[in-house]
Amino acid sequence: MRRVARFVVWALGAASVEAQWVNYPTPGIPRLPDGKPNLAAPTPRTSDGRPDLSGLWEPTGEVNPAYLGNSVRDPKFRDISADMKGGLPLQPWAADLLKARREANGKDDPDSHCLPLGPIKMHLHPWPRKVIQNPGLLVILFEQDTMYRQVFTDGRPLPADPQPSFNGYSTGKWEGDTLVVATNGIRDGTWLDTSGTPLTSEARITERFRRPSFGHLEIDITVDDPKAYTKPWNIHVSQTLAADTDLLEYVCLENQDISHVVGK
Repeated sequence: MRRVARFVVWALGAASVEAQWVNYPTPGIPRLPDGKPNLAAPTPRTSDGRPDLSGLWEPTGEVNPAYLGNSVRDPKFRDISADMKGGLPLQPWAADLLKARREANGKDDPDSHCLPLGPIKMHLHPWPRKVIQNPGLLVILFEQDTMYRQVFTDGRPLPADPQPSFNGYSTGKWEGDTLVVATNGIRDGTWLDTSGTPLTSEARITERFRRPSFGHLEIDITVDDPKAYTKPWNIHVSQTLAADTDLLEYVCLENQDISHVVGK
């Protein structure tokens, strides 16, 4: 069972309310003799033989409930370069901006202003996400801010001159058992972590999704943003299937979680 719902308490202040999802067994999950999900079972596949990435996923890692009242499982959520030898290849202006954001204790973090976080930071966010894979389209539903993201796998190209958006525009194609997703059109001012690592509108992101077993999702991410970085760089994200639970509604308004007071 995943959790008592966690609500972010940022430096600017936020209200929180506890709630718990009904413990309902997720159908179709292979289980061990003790009833627990068999995360090592074979990868599920769609009717065309492709790996089925569908499922409810959470970042793999240690739980740290002391951090802002949440379970920060992946240290890259706080510092995307946490696993990176030598640090990020920042352009001088980007290094100065990151330093200033850290010295300001992240007060301008989009998350603290109820703004969408962008595709990379959402991969690292401790709250779960649901992947729904259909022919021609993969959809990711994020519990955080009740956000969604679309990855078109119907053969369409990326837009040549996209209108910038928080999640950008994403298209994917299969290379063997790996779904390769290209994204452009992300807004300037995007933060990649809570420290304020920058991303600009010139960025192109490549994600490689693999599901090596039933309960594990691996994502290799390449960031190519020549405006902010001197060369492309990579990170790896691991996620684990969250069984017998589901997404909870999350609404953020004026720096407060109002998930359980809307409509009252």
